[in-house]
Amino acid sequence: MERLGVIGGTGLIEMALDEELKAHGLLLIQRDEVIVETPYGDVPMTCMELQFGTIRKAVVFLQRHHNGEAPSRPPHQIDHRANMKALFDAGCEAIMAVCSVGAIASDFPPGKVGLANQYIDFTGQASTFHDDEAVFTSVTDPFDSTINSELETVLRAAQALDADERMMYTYWLAQGPHFETKAEIDAIDSLGGHMVGMTMPREVKLARELDLPYSAVCISSNWAAGREPGNSNQDLDHHSVSAEANKRLAPVWACMVHLLTS
Repeated sequence: MERLGVIGGTGLIEMALDEELKAHGLLLIQRDEVIVETPYGDVPMTCMELQFGTIRKAVVFLQRHHNGEAPSRPPHQIDHRANMKALFDAGCEAIMAVCSVGAIASDFPPGKVGLANQYIDFTGQASTFHDDEAVFTSVTDPFDSTINSELETVLRAAQALDADERMMYTYWLAQGPHFETKAEIDAIDSLGGHMVGMTMPREVKLARELDLPYSAVCISSNWAAGREPGNSNQDLDHHSVSAEANKRLAPVWACMVHLLTS
């Protein structure tokens, strides 16, 4: 892959580029901060030109909560259309999204990094480029199966997980910005949600409309409400969740490097 788009959330704001790239055999040639104009608004992105051996590659990084000089934009206010159109216009061949999520499934404990292979969105909020005409897009399998298969192997190796360890999970989209109640998490569990977050499915829907391959690498940063072992009343704190996600980026880097060098 010559040009990869990477979307990060509040759990992936700072990237220790030089150190990580060199550790994986990649040399940072040039880094530019750019603003991409779209019909939905301006989008700031970091464009990085990399060298792998004699081959040049490019990464376009977008922080989904960008908000100029102001604090991070809350999840329900993100303009996903602007973000996805900017990545598409930047010539990205595929998107690797990085998401910090609350874990519901018992086999997705905090610290584990997995993949989304389905989502459930009952928020009732549309996420489409087609407001003025009836265009119906299939999302039977919303995530790119080829990329997911490759990244499953990468994540299993990076985390020394057995071959029978589950790596694919269903993402439940919550409206936000509030975390969920214990009763909501119990209901989500019964309906098939393995993890919960506030953003990602709105991106993959738009990626499908753009015919842009998309994969979501999901960092289990905390137990969802009511699921903390030994303390079902544990409160959730956004800053703690983001800090935990930032500690678990090694498997994420392995995924990015694989897509760029394979």
